[in-house]
Amino acid sequence: MKKFLFLTLVALFGASFLHAEVDRAKLVQRVETCEAILQTFQIRRDTAIPPAVWQRAKAVIILSQFKAGFYLGVQDGYGVIMVKQASGRWSVPVLINAGEASLGFQLGAKSVETVLIITDAATPRLLFNQRFNIGVDAKAVAGPKAAEVERNNKELLNTPVLAYTKTVGLYAGATVKAGRIARDDAANFLLYNTKYTLPELLYSDWVQPTKEVQPLMNLLQSLAP
Repeated sequence: MKKFLFLTLVALFGASFLHAEVDRAKLVQRVETCEAILQTFQIRRDTAIPPAVWQRAKAVIILSQFKAGFYLGVQDGYGVIMVKQASGRWSVPVLINAGEASLGFQLGAKSVETVLIITDAATPRLLFNQRFNIGVDAKAVAGPKAAEVERNNKELLNTPVLAYTKTVGLYAGATVKAGRIARDDAANFLLYNTKYTLPELLYSDWVQPTKEVQPLMNLLQSLAP
């Protein structure tokens, strides 16, 4: 019990600093972490996202989160969103924030890595209004993995958001929860040295990709050309 309480307190204090001022090197590290998450998903057959899903992808969201709680749970973190542009090329990765609040008895701590495959053009534009809730503003279901490709069907693949998630750690409980994704224009100003906001970064070629984000763009282009 003492160990659980310690982990929870550490996580709660850590989450309070996630939105503190960060330098550009930390923002680059976030992009690199998201690239590593996507690579890790694709390496293993039991977690790999199948080609049939990538073929329908119009946008991708990659999230890195940490969750902890003792009676009141908190989940906070960051991620990137990328959209497939009219040219068929993928946009630069745009930094976003991701959080969740839960009510109900819960105890423990865990890290959560998520890849969201978006199959429609409207869902990414929900971020034009600052934020949206997964499963509320955008219907989401667990996506089929490569090991289950024979179970793929057109109705499932046409769901607006297909979710792939991995967790590490122990977390028990939680009854009511709502996940949210929010834009982080300030972080993108710093990362790309620009005053363009999320819509322009996603849907125009006005900002050239920096060398640090190019590996993630290349990886995604290879998965969903």
